[in-house]
Amino acid sequence: MPFTLPKLPYEFNALEPHIDAKTMEIHYTKHHQAYLDKLNAAIEKHPELSEKSIEDLLQDLNAIPEDIRMAVQNNGGGFYNHTLFWENMTPEYKEPTEKIAEAIHVTFGSIDDFKTQFSDAAATRFGSGWVWLVKDVDNNLCIVSTANQDSPISDCKKILLGLDVWEHAYYLNYQNRRPDYIAAWWNVVNWAEVEKRYLAN
Repeated sequence: MPFTLPKLPYEFNALEPHIDAKTMEIHYTKHHQAYLDKLNAAIEKHPELSEKSIEDLLQDLNAIPEDIRMAVQNNGGGFYNHTLFWENMTPEYKEPTEKIAEAIHVTFGSIDDFKTQFSDAAATRFGSGWVWLVKDVDNNLCIVSTANQDSPISDCKKILLGLDVWEHAYYLNYQNRRPDYIAAWWNVVNWAEVEKRYLAN
């Protein structure tokens, strides 16, 4: 198979109490695995695509054969988005570091103002989807929201931070209280990873 499930960088219970172990286990072993399996099944129909990275596939969806394009967009996006999502979080929270903190201050006014805008976008995302902090083609920071498993890299944006607001990400612990999940999630954001992505070419 061209793609494999990445290893979680921590144990299922490592993010408790903010994200419970059972949600993490189901999210990773069922949902992420399902996106992976369906992506690989689609790629099997066009073996020439197996040499491409997931980033290459999602950045040029128009080049994907039409019979599997939607499967790659949905399941490839789900596979890629979740891979980044696990890296976005850490049980060893530290405040935003110098470069990313400075960039956020310049764009949004303060870390708190950024969190408010990001949280509002996450809380008001209709239905299932994601909210992202990205760099656009001009290297400006912005907050964007995508439906379902669509990924900002398909719109030539570089992902720095993403939050999954599908119900499967939080329902076991938070039920319908998405704002409570969003507030708790800030306690596990891996700002070192965000800065690493920000500084990367």
